[in-house]
Amino acid sequence: MSLPSASRLTPQIAARFAAIALGHVTREYPNKLDHVLDGPDDSCDPRALHPIFFGSFDWHSCVHGYWLLATLLRREPSIPQAPAIRALFDDAFTAEKVAAEVAYLARPSSRGFERPYGWGWLLKLQAELLAHRDTPWSRIHQPLADVFVQRFHEFLPKADYPIRTGVHSSTAFALALGQDYALAAGDAGLTALFVEKARAWYLADRDAQAWEPSGDEFLSATLTEALCLRRLLPPGEFAAWFAAFLPRAAQRQPATLFAPATVSDRSDGKIAHLDGLNFSRAWCWRELAATLPPGDSIQAVALASAQEHLAASLPHVAGDYMGEHWLASFALLALTVGDDIAA
Repeated sequence: MSLPSASRLTPQIAARFAAIALGHVTREYPNKLDHVLDGPDDSCDPRALHPIFFGSFDWHSCVHGYWLLATLLRREPSIPQAPAIRALFDDAFTAEKVAAEVAYLARPSSRGFERPYGWGWLLKLQAELLAHRDTPWSRIHQPLADVFVQRFHEFLPKADYPIRTGVHSSTAFALALGQDYALAAGDAGLTALFVEKARAWYLADRDAQAWEPSGDEFLSATLTEALCLRRLLPPGEFAAWFAAFLPRAAQRQPATLFAPATVSDRSDGKIAHLDGLNFSRAWCWRELAATLPPGDSIQAVALASAQEHLAASLPHVAGDYMGEHWLASFALLALTVGDDIAA
């Protein structure tokens, strides 16, 4: 299933993305588990381990597949898939299933489960569920979100160094998504924790060289760091930091940040990550452009680059399961920048 180049979410794209996600969030196999076996009795099927998030090839992709569906339901409630999404959520978000997901995390061997990527996405999902005020979903799902809030509180004070990657280990990406939840939930303590850590990790960074992409990245380490600080610093302080962080951005330098990645084999799960890189760069450039001071010289080049990156990968959201089980979520981030940007 291909999609044409587009700039914003439309009802047609929303319906296609919803159909894609409904096709994989309850697809149990193939499945790549993040699971430590403590003994012979710990070998279980994905659905037994994770009664909600057992599909989409891996746990975190299933989580953001649910986020995609919840977001589409709120933004485009008249899409044909809306009844199926509501039925899925009513079945998934039950006290018993949430308790089982929480119990899995209580295992000593699950201490590092999905850290930090899955942590950020789970909180991003809960932030979206909180916007569905006419349903019980967020209330039922809250205990699972609470576990990951606590894990951030336990982990970040002892994380002396950031993880500057373009893959799941990225600390900047996790903080950026986690902050969406902190704002939605009114959790000032979590925001304060994120701000303190982001300042310690990134505030001294200058003149980023942007040595990217590597062969399997789906995030821009450079732009994700900028987006993280955009969300956590006061606007004036961020503008000054960003000007020093990417001082030649108006001249499209470093050039690597402005050239969409080439994807040579979309059946290779790692190489297919590069479509995600194109989407995440488009997302970051659009959000950064939207929050820069009026008339800033970077805005035009940032928006043009975002469109170039979207055009390169939007036709390839579906077609091979290695990308199909997750790419629409990253495309949606890029297509919906605007209304949800927090000032």
